[in-house]
Amino acid sequence: MSAPHGNVASPFRQPRAVWAVAFACVISFMGIGLVDPILPALADSLHATPSQVSLLFSSYLIVTAVAMLFVGWFSSRFGAKRTLVIGLAVIVVFAALAGTSGSINGIVGFRAGWGLGNALFIATSLAVIVASASGGFGGAIILYETALGLGIAVGPLLGGELGGVSWRGPFFGVAVLMAVALVATAVFVPDLPKPERVTSPLAPLKALRHRGLLTMGIMALLYNWGFFTMLGYAPYPMELDAHQLGLVFTGWGLLVAAFSVFFAPRLQARYGTAPVLYVNLAGLSVVMGVIAAGVATPTVVIVAVVVSGAFIGINNTLTTQAVMLVSPVERPVASSAYGFLRFIGGGLAPYVAGKLADATDLSVPFYLGAATFLLAIPVLASGHNLLREAEQHSGEGESVAPALTPVGKPASGSTPRIIVAVSAHDQAPAIVDAAARLAHDTHSPLEVVHVQLTAVVEELAADTETRDQARAAVTAHLDRLAERGVPATGQILTTVGDHSAAGRVLARHAADTGARALAVGRSPHGPLTQFAEGSFTSALTHAASCTVVLVDPDNAPRPLTSAALPALRDGAA
Repeated sequence: MSAPHGNVASPFRQPRAVWAVAFACVISFMGIGLVDPILPALADSLHATPSQVSLLFSSYLIVTAVAMLFVGWFSSRFGAKRTLVIGLAVIVVFAALAGTSGSINGIVGFRAGWGLGNALFIATSLAVIVASASGGFGGAIILYETALGLGIAVGPLLGGELGGVSWRGPFFGVAVLMAVALVATAVFVPDLPKPERVTSPLAPLKALRHRGLLTMGIMALLYNWGFFTMLGYAPYPMELDAHQLGLVFTGWGLLVAAFSVFFAPRLQARYGTAPVLYVNLAGLSVVMGVIAAGVATPTVVIVAVVVSGAFIGINNTLTTQAVMLVSPVERPVASSAYGFLRFIGGGLAPYVAGKLADATDLSVPFYLGAATFLLAIPVLASGHNLLREAEQHSGEGESVAPALTPVGKPASGSTPRIIVAVSAHDQAPAIVDAAARLAHDTHSPLEVVHVQLTAVVEELAADTETRDQARAAVTAHLDRLAERGVPATGQILTTVGDHSAAGRVLARHAADTGARALAVGRSPHGPLTQFAEGSFTSALTHAASCTVVLVDPDNAPRPLTSAALPALRDGAA
């Protein structure tokens, strides 16, 4: 929204601090998928039953869940960098100890320690990348999502390759790679300022008193019950070796990453959060039922597991969006409360599935998983009105739906205005000045709208700037324009994750105020991102009743239409 053409910044041109944390993110996201290819080998080598091996997931996820309640307090008390370093150090130690263990009980215990380190790391990694990134938060989010996709996809592949040598290989591999990330983080990541106030360790539990957050949390618990039942038990009926299992789960991971990053936002923009989740949960239930019915046929299980990656990718993204939309508490607190319930469901599922499989047969845990996916639908429906209202307007407490907040003196007079949308970026002043020239030429007042986005990735949410920083940015634009004699007013547009919703809100604002035109600048992330379906600019162009123009400091304004977006997206213009 705020960079001139010809100065497109690459999201991969970042400081060493960002690369250090991004590398650690890749290894962290490998953590769960890494062990899937070695589950049968572990059972054979250590003479353990599948139910005993499943405790590798249970201990890891339950400790992660409980730790999520306290990591916000820990990070606000000791600082983001120290939290990251301690989390990485804990992972290195316990991953290495798991590799040296000679019993399944030992590995289960060390995986619990690994879960503690993982909670400390994931709770702060996104915030550190956003705070340390150069060239705007958008590049940081792209880099984080890239790390997420790589970790999910590469984890099973690396686990399969190392597991083909020895079941100890994946554990030692993680320890070595995380040790490299630990050193890089300690050396390159600077000390970041602590929050102004310390988060209460009881805040996440108190937040669950809010009906919307509790409803979405229970839905996530049920969803993760089914998800981790599949992840923990599907390798056994496939009857594959470690290398082959690695390839299967790599295919699964590629679909998870692709549908999470690329398809989920577009489906949400077109159909809404709740309808997509209803269909998605029903689809997961069908896939799980297919696994249960075809548990004796390895090919059926393999295909169903790979296909499930598409549904899981969509669900992971939209469930977090739903949590942030309905939660009236601070985003980090909402993330911790949601993560607690989510990981509790994931941790209990493999244990219960193991007991059921031992007492009955291997199909029963998968039928139960299919049932939990279905049960999540009426739970989500019980909060449907809350979610719909949150998508349309803000509720109590902190604004969660896109909302406009005036800055400076209110607009006066009835002359139709030019509205320019910008974000926190070095080139924002140039975009505002280009829009000011357009306002001067059309004898119109100017309104500057600063878009303040909360980034949402997986179960994490991170504010890209504080409200004071956003207000200061608008004030700086207004002061600069006042010095030039340009009449202007300001607004802050806050939005959580959903760019398209922010675009539609701004279009409605323009219609309500009788604006003459809406102006945007070229994105620093290139035309493919800016003009894609589901983007801010695309949604704004489709929804606006007035003219939308693309302003450029070096060229005349160019009208944007729905028909012109594909050509701009393809770089033909």
